[in-house]
Amino acid sequence: MRAVRSAHVSRYRRTGADLPWGDPRRYHGVPLEGYCWRFTDAAAGRVVLALCGVNRDRTGRPWGFVGLAAHPGGYFRSAIVADAAADRRRLGVRAGTAFSADAEHVRLDLGPDCRLEAALGATGRWPRAAFGALGGAHAVPGLSQYWHPHVLGGTASGTVTAGGAGFALAGARVYAEKNWGAGFPRRWWWGEAHDFGADPVCVAFAGGRVGIGRAEVPATALVVRLNGHVLALGLAQGAPVRARVGEDAWRVRGRSLRHRVELEGTGVPGAAHALTVPVPEERRALPGSHHHLAAAVRLRVWRGRRLLFAGESPLAGLERGAT
Repeated sequence: MRAVRSAHVSRYRRTGADLPWGDPRRYHGVPLEGYCWRFTDAAAGRVVLALCGVNRDRTGRPWGFVGLAAHPGGYFRSAIVADAAADRRRLGVRAGTAFSADAEHVRLDLGPDCRLEAALGATGRWPRAAFGALGGAHAVPGLSQYWHPHVLGGTASGTVTAGGAGFALAGARVYAEKNWGAGFPRRWWWGEAHDFGADPVCVAFAGGRVGIGRAEVPATALVVRLNGHVLALGLAQGAPVRARVGEDAWRVRGRSLRHRVELEGTGVPGAAHALTVPVPEERRALPGSHHHLAAAVRLRVWRGRRLLFAGESPLAGLERGAT
């Protein structure tokens, strides 16, 4: 009976969904499973973005996408890797010899001038809960896109080489997430910030046109880690989030019965990285992401009429994209 149940659960997870108290970080087996780590050094004004995608083409064959972006300097390098896999039991991903990561480390190697080696601390992990950032939507099979941040402002140490620049990550802060589904939405928006001075606060949001099959609606999920607690807002939680995205401006508003969150973000015109994104079925990557690695974000959080937090981050990540 245990083997039969395991087979049913495996088929269910291959739709992209997760049972309550499951681990969304684990591999599902959908066409696109993307993993992202974002490192910041506030004192030095540095930001590093490490990306890995485990994808499946039209025939079901796996392939990988690996990328590294860094600020300052406008650096970005990516590569397609023929061999890629992820762990169905826990967080674990690799792409040939170019990338490997788990809950404790991240390693990227695209040549002598594009490398990252990082050890992750234990702080800022997503709390034990029935569902991830999307609430009950995680249990819905066949959504075009799912999203889950699993490190909300943890610590990291290590080294980075990005083009002609080599530097240490001593004392860096880290954010990590996973997104998965059929592929990138036709249009999407995203943001993250965790450098609010001495305040251990992290905020992240992700949105786009999502749905099942041809039935799509614009939706945004918003997460705030504040005072050791995580607040998640979105349609599945009965707390709708509104987002307005312009050329270099992001405005996100979320409200639940108890809380209200407002976020305003701006990027320097002309300073965004042009990142490529994988197209799973075609085994290639195309330009699609307009990504500010060091944007400005202002965040305010209320509980009822009481202002719980107000602060600004100068090293936020803000993205808008289209395929």
